[in-house]
This record gives sequence, C-alpha cells and structure tokens, in this order.
Amino acid sequence: MEDLELLRYSRHILLEEFGIDGQERVSRAHALVIGAGGLGSPVALYLAAAGVGRITLVDDDEVDLTNLQRQVAHSTARVGLPKVDSAAQAMRALNPTIDVVTHAQRADAALLDQLLPGTDVVVDCCDNFATRHIVNHACVVHGKPLVAGAALRFDGQLSVYDTRDATSPCYACIFPPQADFEETRCAVMGVFAPVVGTIGTLQASEALKLLAGISPSLAGSLLMFDGRRTAFDTLRIARDPQCGVCATRKPVATSITSTD
Repeated sequence: MEDLELLRYSRHILLEEFGIDGQERVSRAHALVIGAGGLGSPVALYLAAAGVGRITLVDDDEVDLTNLQRQVAHSTARVGLPKVDSAAQAMRALNPTIDVVTHAQRADAALLDQLLPGTDVVVDCCDNFATRHIVNHACVVHGKPLVAGAALRFDGQLSVYDTRDATSPCYACIFPPQADFEETRCAVMGVFAPVVGTIGTLQASEALKLLAGISPSLAGSLLMFDGRRTAFDTLRIARDPQCGVCATRKPVATSITSTD
C-alpha cells in the first residue's frame, strides 16, 4: 500500500477490526450499487471515500430539482444529468483513486447476469418491489451478499440477505413476490430526508463490513428505523424453507474472512 493510501485510509486502518488487511480487501473489492438516489447517494459516497476499488452504479433516472432535498450526491448544477454520471462526478472528486463504472439503465436480469459474477457485494438502493425482486433473485443465483434498504415518510428498514450462509433468508423469504404489497413512492407520500440518509449510511456500513471481513452482519435480522421517535427496532427473520427463490439454493464458499 502506497504512503498516500495509508494516509487517506488511516482512520480505518487504526481500527483493530479493520486494519491494513481489511483495507486491502476493500481496495480490491467490487461493489454494485443499484440506484443513485436518496439511498444510493450516501452509499456511493461512503464506499468511494472508503476506497472500494471498483464501484458500479446502475440507475436509469436523471437528476431533478425535487431530488436535491435528500439525494446528496447530486447538485443544482447537475440537474438534468443522468444520476449515475452526477454521482460518479461526486465520487471521483472525493476519491480519484477508485474506478467508477456507470450504467444509465434500469437493472434487469440480463444486466445483472453480466455484472454479478465479478461483484463482491450488491447494495440495493432502488425504490420499487419489482426491481428488488429481480436483484434478489440474481444475488441468490450468483451467490452474492445483498444489502437492501428502503425508506418512506419517517420510516426506514434495512437488512443483509446473504444466502452463502445456509441459515440466511433472501429478500423473497420476507417479502414474497406474490404478496399483495401496496407500493407507494416518495413522490406521492413524501420522505424525511435524514431518514433516507440514515438508512443509506447504514447500508454503506454493512457493505463495508462484508468487504473488510468484519462480523456480525445484519443477516437474519431486519432493522427498522422510526425517524419520528429516533428509535431502532430489530426483528429476527428466518429463511423460508418453501421460498420459491432460495429454497433449493445451496450455500456457496466465500473468500471473505471475519476479523472476529
């Protein structure tokens, strides 16, 4: 590791649980971030700041003035740009040593099948159930850990779905694709900006822990955040043996090691 890298990442390296070994793992890693909006903004910035070697951003939207209340990777000057390009500019300004790859398109099965084989962690920051289920299915098929978050109004939730572990549920175990969930958008219901930032920051934390080999993760737990009470609640979640997505999936070996 070069002297400037040691200096840039020194506060992580000073952590016993992280150290030089953890930083080197992070620097070699590839993170895939689905969505460059309210959740994806802090995820992208924190992963870039931490020195994740390659970060791929996927989003088909453009920066709009209404985004700027919460999507902190963007700016007034970049209204109208594809969100992935706007976020990439902010990430490169923060850390020019990393590789940022952008795909200004919606995440679909074909794109994910192309991207996931070379990915170490997937961070789902999208805003709709259909894409979440497509991303989850791809992560199960390719044996990749998924950090998924959501936020609306004053409420947020977060979990890690890591089916490399035989006991860990996938997203579909908890939110079955056939279930009749009422889908609402922040454009209709509104969203308290710091809640989005809180969940996105925690997603970045879980992703970095996975990459650095720091345990435990949130796998097997659903973290709920109430922004009105500023309170967290944790629910234990179990793998569904009848899940149509992961029930027949065998756990795969992983090269990520824990420092615990």
